Formats: sequence, C-alpha cells, structure tokens
Amino acid sequence: MAQRFGGRYSPDPGSDNDPQRRKAAGPTLHRLSSRPKWVTIAALPFLFAAFFQPPIGMVANLCAFGLIAAGMWLTREGLAAEAAYDLRATSRAPAIPRKLFGGILAGLGLGLGAAEPGAIGGAALIGIVGFALHFLAFGADPMRAKGMEHADDFQADRAARMIEEGEAHLSQMQNAIRRTGDRRLEARVMGFAATVQDLFDQVREDPGDLSAARRYMGVYLQGARDATEKFASLYARSRDEKSRLAYEEFLNDLENDFKARSDKLLDGDRDDLAIEISVLRERLQREGVRPAKDAVDSRRLTSEQARTLDDLLTPADKAGKDEIR
Repeated sequence: MAQRFGGRYSPDPGSDNDPQRRKAAGPTLHRLSSRPKWVTIAALPFLFAAFFQPPIGMVANLCAFGLIAAGMWLTREGLAAEAAYDLRATSRAPAIPRKLFGGILAGLGLGLGAAEPGAIGGAALIGIVGFALHFLAFGADPMRAKGMEHADDFQADRAARMIEEGEAHLSQMQNAIRRTGDRRLEARVMGFAATVQDLFDQVREDPGDLSAARRYMGVYLQGARDATEKFASLYARSRDEKSRLAYEEFLNDLENDFKARSDKLLDGDRDDLAIEISVLRERLQREGVRPAKDAVDSRRLTSEQARTLDDLLTPADKAGKDEIR
C-alpha cells in the first residue's frame, strides 16, 4: 500500500515538525544524548585487547568495558529523565540518580582497565578522574521537585500513578494503530494523544483536579485503547472503510470530550484566580493600603474636563494636586 511521505521538510500538517505530534510522541531528546554512545565507542579498545591478554587480564578488560558500557547506558537513561523533567512545568525529581550511578560505574571501569599489579593507587586516581570528567560532561541529576511546593504529596502521588497508567494506554493505542500501516490514522491518534497530554499537564500542575479528571484518565482511555486494538485488528485484515469512518467519528467525539474537560478545569483555575485577586483587593482596601475604586475614579479627569491629552492621561494623584492649587 502506498504511503504519503512525511518528515521534517514535508508540508503535510501531520508531519514530524508538527508541535502536536512532537508533544504526543513524548519528551524531546536531551542535547547531550549522543555523548554516551561516543564514550562507549572510545572504550572499545578494552574489549578488543581482552583477547590478547592472559586470563586475568582478559577478565579485567572485559569487566572494564562492561562497566563503562553499563555506566553509559545509565547515563543515557538519566539524560532522558532529565529531558522529561525539564519539559514539564511541574515534576518530581527522578527516583534514581542514574547519571550519578553511571559516573560511578564509568570511573570503576576506567580504574579496573588501568589496574596493574603494584599500581592500585594510580588506577584509583584514574577512576576518580574519570568520574570527575563524567560529571563535567553530563552534569548532575535533578534532585528536587519543581512547581510542587504547595502540592499535597499523597494527592500528587495518586495523580502521578494515574498519569502513568494513562500514558501506558496511549502508548498501547499508538502501537495498535501502527499495525494498520495507515499514516493518516497514526497522525490522527497522535493528535488525540496530544489532547490527552493537555489534560495530563493540568493534573500535574494541580493534582487537586484529579477527582474531576480521573474517569477520563482511567475508564475512558482504557475504553479508547480497547476500541483501537479491535479496530486495528479488523482494519488490517479487511480495510473496511465503514469501520474506519466509525472509528474516526468515535475518536473525534472522544477528543472533543477531553478538550471540554480540559477547558472546564482551566476555567475553574481562572475562577480561583479571580477570587484570590478580589479577596486580596478587599483586604488592601480595608487596611487602607489601596484606596477604594470609587474614590480613585472620582478624582480622574473626564474628557470634558481635560484641556489637553496630557491632562487626560495624568495620574489621579497629580490631578488631586492640581485641584488643591
């Protein structure tokens, strides 16, 4: 079956440069994500030289390469976790400091590869230098949560679990629709996933919204996943256009429901902000810090009283001084 070309320079609105598709596909790669690969390649001499060593030297070289490769794998995972942490406005610190453990393993691998009888001190120094270079090259892991200073830990944990389950449902939907081999359907499911991610982001920022969105993040997403898997199995065999139209209509209705829920949560946040502002204004007026609105408006010049444009734009306090004069 012919497939429409899509990519970075394609004019197709569902191509890879579409921000909605990038958001649905997951967090962007860390800018240093390619470095661990080159460090692993640089450690290949340990692997090749192992087969020309006596048994003890061969084991030491193989272990050295294995430790460095494992350290770089952990570092790459730590960079991915850091990218996801930086992408979100509110996020907890990664549970495991992967880059720290990756640096320790890389330092141990360098020290073991350089170890020789009677030169343990020099090997330890090389390992410490390797760990320091790893820290300078990749930086430290995020160690603190951000944007969650006033969040309830219990509610935030519940929200994180629900979001994790919802993202698993979305991933299963995308994997199922890929079996159809239809790029348009894949792009459509990615657009739906981006809409769901908007709801996830709001719950991350305010875990108190979980009770209002839990049914959408659990039951509805699970139903969408089951429907997608059944449709993908049917459409891959029959290419039934009626089933395709029914599925697309179902996805449109579900996406509109998720958008409506996100907008309702956002409207609730706006109402809360308006209430906070009005309460603060009333407190300032009662304490005499901020004059009442009517008193300020009564001192302002109207267009009939102003002789020039500068008089009309003059602050109220200056207008009061002119009246005293």
